Amino acid sequence: MLEEKKPKSWLKSVSAFANGLGGSLFFGIDNEGILKGLDNVQYVCETISSKIRDYMDPLPDVEMIPHRIDNLDILQLKINTGNYTPYYYVGDGQRIAFVRVGEESLPATAEQMLRLVLKGSNKTYDSLHTDYKAEDYAFTILANTFKTRTNQEWNKKYLLSFGLVTNTGILTHAGALFADDCPLWQSRLYCTRWDGKTKGDAINDAEFTGNVLMLLREAMNFVKSNTKKGWEKLPNGRKNKPEYAERAVLEAMVNHFIHRDYTVMGGEVHLDIYDDRLAVTSPGGMYNGMLIQDLDIADVSSERRNPILANVMAQLDYMEKRGSGLTRICNETQALDGYKDELKPVFKSTPTQFQTIIFASSDNQNVGDFVGDMSEMKLTERQQKIVNLIKESATITAKQMSETLSVSPRTIERDLSLMKKVGILRRDGKDNDGVWVVIESIL
Repeated sequence: MLEEKKPKSWLKSVSAFANGLGGSLFFGIDNEGILKGLDNVQYVCETISSKIRDYMDPLPDVEMIPHRIDNLDILQLKINTGNYTPYYYVGDGQRIAFVRVGEESLPATAEQMLRLVLKGSNKTYDSLHTDYKAEDYAFTILANTFKTRTNQEWNKKYLLSFGLVTNTGILTHAGALFADDCPLWQSRLYCTRWDGKTKGDAINDAEFTGNVLMLLREAMNFVKSNTKKGWEKLPNGRKNKPEYAERAVLEAMVNHFIHRDYTVMGGEVHLDIYDDRLAVTSPGGMYNGMLIQDLDIADVSSERRNPILANVMAQLDYMEKRGSGLTRICNETQALDGYKDELKPVFKSTPTQFQTIIFASSDNQNVGDFVGDMSEMKLTERQQKIVNLIKESATITAKQMSETLSVSPRTIERDLSLMKKVGILRRDGKDNDGVWVVIESIL
């Protein structure tokens, strides 16, 4: 029944549906789905209209649709997704915007409010102006990447034409993400190589913060350094065959850096590598609010939460200029494994995060060591610092390294174990009086 004296009980759902994907409320049906009917549909319609006018700001786009079922009158209140978010419930001295979480309508958090305000003003996070002056920042990484990938000379005027700076010389958020010393601390990447198929003991890990192109480079280096190399026998030799299609992994990482929600201040992109798969997870579900697992990947259009960021990546030839990168990930991965359906990438999303899972190639019967080609081993920044410390003092202890680099002893032990395993380091002598040896031929 329509609760006239407690309109907030149902108007909060009107607010949530208008702020989201839309939805419907049905009057004349109880919580068990049993038809009860309404005595006076016309009166209910008029009361609903009156309550929406009195307690909603701005007014949402709604339709009232009567239904006659088993000689009972039912009223459907259809709320369409709104273009002028946030839609507030205003009453009892309160002004609250609600969002839909599962089957509940809950007050929007500060982060959700920011997204609603951006949507309602037809703006995106990456287009907003910052307080940083462009003259205080360099774009060497962007310029060098542009020249390498496009074979064109970088021109400073591109900063303005790409939307990275304003006419008054102020960085946009997109510009801050591409600056050499990116000031946005939520632009982060956490990488972990787990020992096994679940999260338990870590073999290797690394953390990176800053420029989005640098994060992309470090992600690819981490994958190369922490996955196996296989090969396929040929009549006149063999062909290298990695665990993962490099282009598929690159596409996945690019997608997560572009489409992640940068309004989540405590969020970052996670790259987790297991024995049988790698998973990339980032804050923010699909931009349109839908769930990727409920959709056909072939029909998913590319809706961009950060269009400026996406455009620059497209100019750098890091992503598809048309269509969805998800299809590219599937095609590249399946091509590596002869189109085996069981190894098709999996995409999962919730309202607050998106995950891409790529499975390791099953056609790696001839697998070398943990890293098959040592010449391709890419050290993390921390691992390189460890090597430098050892070069300065071959007798340095793990505890001393830990104190010098301000990381835990366990992290240092993991790095040392990995570098010994792949042949970058070796330990001569006993633990208490031995020395470290750097294998220069590998580096």
